Amino acid sequence: MSITEPDLHTDTAALAVDDLHMSYIVRGTPRAVLRGVTFEVRPGEAYGLVGESGCGKSTTAYAALRYLPANGRIDSGRVTSHGDELTAMSARELRQFRARRASMVYQDPVQAVNPVLKIGRQVAEAFEVLGQSKQEARESALEALKRVRIAAPESVMERYPHQLSGGMLQRVVIAMALAGDPKLLVLDEPTTGLDATVEAEVLDLVRDLRSELNSAILLIAHNLGVIRTMCDRVGVMYAGRVVEEGTVEEVFDDPSHPYTKGLLNSIPRHGIRKTDRELFAIPGNLPQIGDPLPACVYVDRCPIATEICAVEKPPIVGRGDGGHWTRCHHFDRIDEVPEPDEVSEQHTVGTEEVIGVHGVSKTFRQRGTEVPALVSVDLGFAEGETLGLVGESGSGKSTLAKTMLGVHEPDEGGAITLRGRTMRGKATERIDESIRAIQMVFQNPDSALNRSWTVRRILMRTVTKLTGLKGDAAEERAIEIATAMRLNERHLDMRPRQLSGGLKQRVAIARAFAGDPNVVVCDEPTSALDVSVQAAILNLLARLQRDDRTSYMFISHDIGVVRYLADRIAVMYVGRIVELGTTDQIFEGPNHPYTEALLSAVPNVDGRADQRIPLTGEIPSPADPPSGCVFHTRCHRYIDGLCNVEVPPEVELSPGHTVLCHLTREQLLEPVSVEVLQQAAQVGAGESLHPDA
Repeated sequence: MSITEPDLHTDTAALAVDDLHMSYIVRGTPRAVLRGVTFEVRPGEAYGLVGESGCGKSTTAYAALRYLPANGRIDSGRVTSHGDELTAMSARELRQFRARRASMVYQDPVQAVNPVLKIGRQVAEAFEVLGQSKQEARESALEALKRVRIAAPESVMERYPHQLSGGMLQRVVIAMALAGDPKLLVLDEPTTGLDATVEAEVLDLVRDLRSELNSAILLIAHNLGVIRTMCDRVGVMYAGRVVEEGTVEEVFDDPSHPYTKGLLNSIPRHGIRKTDRELFAIPGNLPQIGDPLPACVYVDRCPIATEICAVEKPPIVGRGDGGHWTRCHHFDRIDEVPEPDEVSEQHTVGTEEVIGVHGVSKTFRQRGTEVPALVSVDLGFAEGETLGLVGESGSGKSTLAKTMLGVHEPDEGGAITLRGRTMRGKATERIDESIRAIQMVFQNPDSALNRSWTVRRILMRTVTKLTGLKGDAAEERAIEIATAMRLNERHLDMRPRQLSGGLKQRVAIARAFAGDPNVVVCDEPTSALDVSVQAAILNLLARLQRDDRTSYMFISHDIGVVRYLADRIAVMYVGRIVELGTTDQIFEGPNHPYTEALLSAVPNVDGRADQRIPLTGEIPSPADPPSGCVFHTRCHRYIDGLCNVEVPPEVELSPGHTVLCHLTREQLLEPVSVEVLQQAAQVGAGESLHPDA
């Protein structure tokens, strides 16, 4: 059933975007970026915008609040808030609107604050703009920090931004945004880069504030689980156009546009593993800004497109009585969109330990103080195995990776072995075989690749340095490894700055594999990528592992991705491995209380709502760890007189599944009481659950 554009309640909507067309002026030429965007956010409602990077999500938010760069131009359309037209407001009226009725929270809180001003001064400024005196503004700033549940707000007022964690800094930015009790709050990727536990805390805070103020929320995120958890309705954007809209249940459970289904098939859902099926990677790339587009903007990448899609604008088709609609000629053929391929090749893990980490500790010295970043870590990597490493920021994951690589030398008494032979602690003292044995893929390929070199030169240098091959033999190896990464001859002669994020990460992986390593350490290699590009990289890593029998240590905050790729998972806390087991053992439980809290914090795109176990307070400093069990100050299963006094033993819950905990398997299987969860939820962020902390 074809329908017209959705009706907008422009007089009552907190934000109504009506047929908005916008372009950027590049070298005097307008290049279209938004092509008729229409949606609304009602008071008290949370509306999500999803889509790949470059589809126009953030531009829509900036255009809606008229935060446009100098070369941005609204060509046509209207934006209204409670009947007032923002596109017709003067500069003075806009300032008043942003100060008193709408606020925006940006992706990176570090970029939103002044690094040389104390927190109290910056929050107070938000109230001074509203006409308060300096004394009144300071008192209001203190109340604002309490409102966003920052512990010890008086102390935080006197700190500088660099002295706060990412989660606390994001709370500060939200406190500033709420100064005028806005009726519209725009959140642009507010939790990207945050740990799952901190992300959950920030989202809980936004939910509570939404309820308290009856504010409308426009949430932009590439994490579909966050959108499912937070939003009432969702719009799916592609190439500057909303292609599907409905409630989150309608869109995620019954997608009606091939792009929406492609996005959902790109993420590991329903607990699927690399041994079950590959993830679906949407072929091709988004069109460039300003490119002339066919009638259907998705036609070049759509698996069910026909001739009509290129010549006739797709109709808006209603998909039910709840406002669910899609913009597609072939909505009735949505079941023909390919599902992820099943894995035909058998994945096997060897029995021999290739790389071993035995009793490794690492102590740094800062201003005369010893800081134990790693404490007696024992791990091993079998041939063809992936070990997932999870834990909050500051738990020691990257320090462990750098110690394995020889960037940091382990303390005396620990050993890192290669097929049973001890390797030297420093990479500069290792023999060539040991250097080749462990390679690394970093989170940000831009900082890991030489921007002025061609891909060919980058790979040739690595091949020559690690394998000793020269001339034609080295070039043949470079081409071979590039082909394995699905890079073609044209890519070899390009520089990293000319490549997309996904292609740059393929180059980084190619460089890591150029010397036939035994173990590749992957440190958040997909966190900055769109879900479709992430799917292609994860498929590539799984395929390379099956072909080359390479082992991985995969570090990630995205526990869903870790579940898909890992054979075993190690959970770190304050430099210690507190739980280790197969992926099935970790997800089926029972778990260490810390793991239990981590898993409960993961936003679920399938709509399963598990009871979240709040983690109270900040992760302790390694320089001054708590006595007894280092987790006892935040633990919801804490036993007074035991956990805070005695170091816990290693307990084997089942063969190969161990935890550092005083509790027995039976005690860990007991459900957490509602009273304990309520108590934890009432404790402010940064405070301890227990008085002896």
